[in-house]
Amino acid sequence: MDVSEAVAARRSVRGFVDRPVDPDLLRALAVRAGRAATGGNIQPWHIDIVQGEAMAELKAIMRAKLAAGEKEQPGYDIYPREMTDLHKGRTFAVGEQLYGHLGIPRESKADRLQWFARNFQFFGAPAAYFCTVDRRMGPPQWADCGMYLQNLMLLAVDAGLATCAQECWAVYPQTVEKFLGTPAERMLFCGMAIGYEDAADPANRMRSVRADEGEWLTVKS
Repeated sequence: MDVSEAVAARRSVRGFVDRPVDPDLLRALAVRAGRAATGGNIQPWHIDIVQGEAMAELKAIMRAKLAAGEKEQPGYDIYPREMTDLHKGRTFAVGEQLYGHLGIPRESKADRLQWFARNFQFFGAPAAYFCTVDRRMGPPQWADCGMYLQNLMLLAVDAGLATCAQECWAVYPQTVEKFLGTPAERMLFCGMAIGYEDAADPANRMRSVRADEGEWLTVKS
């Protein structure tokens, strides 16, 4: 598989089969992704791999928290507090597209919330990565983390694996940071589910629609 094929194939997978991933492969992918571009060679990312008994423990913790209705102060705003109608429309549309594949209508709010809770079970994935970053870092270093994570997702595709980057974990930062033993100077950026795709899961029929390049591409010559 070449880079162009991996870019085209990568997507957010929200249903995984119950099949473990070789721990050596998970580690190798994390290390190889470290060749990501990074301004001044700062390399601001820190990666934790969670699998096996630790994964089962974290899933149990999150089931209990959600059942009790526990909430935390989010680590950051996942979406901008002010968005244009264009960007709001895209966010709304992708949500409707997903729930359409799942057969959950808009008025079934309880069913939508119940399905959304699968985020915190990693959609059944057997392993996950968590990315944390020093709290003193700024937007350029957060961009570096994004480039690392993109590398990681493309390498996973090349290895026959599927992923789902999950900023949703930013709404439970205290729980995750405590679980990981994250030092106080670092904060949680996001999680990423990784495993083998369940092709039969209706959520995986979705392919998000991207804007025509005429909306965002300018060429001057």
